[in-house]
Order: sequence, then structure tokens, then C-alpha cells
Amino acid sequence: MIAATRPDVLLITDIDYDATGLALTALRERLAAAGAPYPHAFARAPNTGVPTGLDLDGDGVATGPRDAQGYGWFPGQGGMAILSRLPIDAGSSRDLSALLWRDLPGNLIAGAGLGAETQAVQRLSSSGHWDVVVITPSGPLHLLAYAATPPVFDGPNDRNGRRNRDETALWLAYLDGRLPWPAPTGRFVILGDANLDPADGEGRRDALAALLADPRVQDPKPTSKGAVAAASTGHRGDPALTTADWDEGKGPGNLRVDYLLPSAGLRVTAAGVYWPPPGDPGADAASGASPHRLVWADIALP
Repeated sequence: MIAATRPDVLLITDIDYDATGLALTALRERLAAAGAPYPHAFARAPNTGVPTGLDLDGDGVATGPRDAQGYGWFPGQGGMAILSRLPIDAGSSRDLSALLWRDLPGNLIAGAGLGAETQAVQRLSSSGHWDVVVITPSGPLHLLAYAATPPVFDGPNDRNGRRNRDETALWLAYLDGRLPWPAPTGRFVILGDANLDPADGEGRRDALAALLADPRVQDPKPTSKGAVAAASTGHRGDPALTTADWDEGKGPGNLRVDYLLPSAGLRVTAAGVYWPPPGDPGADAASGASPHRLVWADIALP
């Protein structure tokens, strides 16, 4: 699927992280053999699987996957990675993933049912939030990358729903300069898995709605024929915009949860979701790779 689409810069979510980069190197070798070389890569240790030392889920054990900073059986499970044909300025890039949830301005942690001891250690990022600087022929481009927790699998306090909302709200605070780091300057693209649909499924949508409406970003609203062909029933949103294919009987059905939002000054010439309809070339590869589909945009850089 990656070899067929050949993006210049690619964010992969839910990819395991190891300290020496062996898994990512192996993937890059496979891609190069398929005609899609990526000479540059960026990966940092995610919060998934990182022990907190606390029994966060109340099951009497402090070593389970739900007791970690982000859900995971081991540190590094289900992280993120960026592959690029363009150079990456790692020295100018930032990892925001250590920010405590309680330190996000306007956060919703107070109603999540977490005690003071937990709030003192609980990070906001379930996987990670990165500001990765890619060097283009016309100057730097900031990739604001993340993967949020699903807003489900919790109890009446809606802990995951609150955290999911705040993981997207972080970008609004970052652009405003309300975090410990200065706001990014110049061109940027917000991209990743928000795990939230603007109209359908569960979740708190106010931060996502504010981000999509923010004049500093543009939403190219990528679509696909495959999403239309696989449309779920009873949904309010435009089925052509959906990016993930979940079983309607066992899950929420098809939702738009993956986003690519260039800054307002960038010129987007095309955008879409790599989701060929059944019978088309690439349909099996797209469906076999993940329930999520690859979201892409062509950006004309001066």
C-alpha cells in the first residue's frame, strides 16, 4: 500500500518502538525493496506501555496494560514513526509527550475520577505528540503528529473520552503558545489519528470542532470511493469522508477519525483517502493493512 501511494512524508501510527530502531529499519528495507525508499526516519519512545507504578484501573495490580501511561503490555507497543524522503531536522524537533494531563490549560482531568497521586504522574499523550521539522526545498515544515486514545473502554467518569478530547485540544494550546514550549513558527501540518469523528460515534467533540474551524488550519476534507461503498447506516456525517472501517455490528461502523490539516498558508492541490472500492487494484492491501485507511494530501511548496 505504501509502495503504491509513495508519499514523500509518511506518519505511521500503531507501530511498535524499539530502542535501536530494528523494526523500523526492517520496514524501511522492505519498502526500499518494493521501490519506495525512505532515507530519513524519526521515532521516539511513546507513552504506551510505560509503567506508572500505580493501579490505575483498580484491579488490584499495578503492572497491567491499563496501568501504563498509555495502554500497552510493554513499553513501545503501538507507537508512532515518521518516514521521509526529505531530510528531518531532529535537533529542532520537539517531543511534547511528557506533558502531564493536569498541566494542559483547560483540561478535563478533574472529572475523570483520578486521585491526586495519579494526577501527579498521568501524562496527557496516550501515545505521543511530536513537532517534527522536515526540511523542504523552500524551508522547514512542521509536522504536528499524534495518535489519541479511543474515547471508549472506560467507566462512568469517561476517563478515555476526556483524555481523547484533551489530546486534540493540546494542538490548540500549542498554536496559541499556552504550553511550556513556544508556538511553532512558519508552515505546519497537523496529522494523525484523533480517534474521533466530528458527527458520529462516541466522544467529546468540542476541541476537534474548534480545531477544524480554526482559521490557522485548513481541512481539505479528503474522500474516497471505497468509503462510500462501505458506508455504515444511520450515520449523520458524509460517508465519503470516513477513514476507518469497523464492523457495524461489533463496533461503531465507519468513522472519520484520521486527519491531515495543513496550515492556512499552504496550497493544497489534491487530497484523498487511499480506499479503493471492492474489486479495484489495491483494495485488498488497503483493507489488510489496518481498519484505518491512508489519508493523503498534495501540497505545492513554493
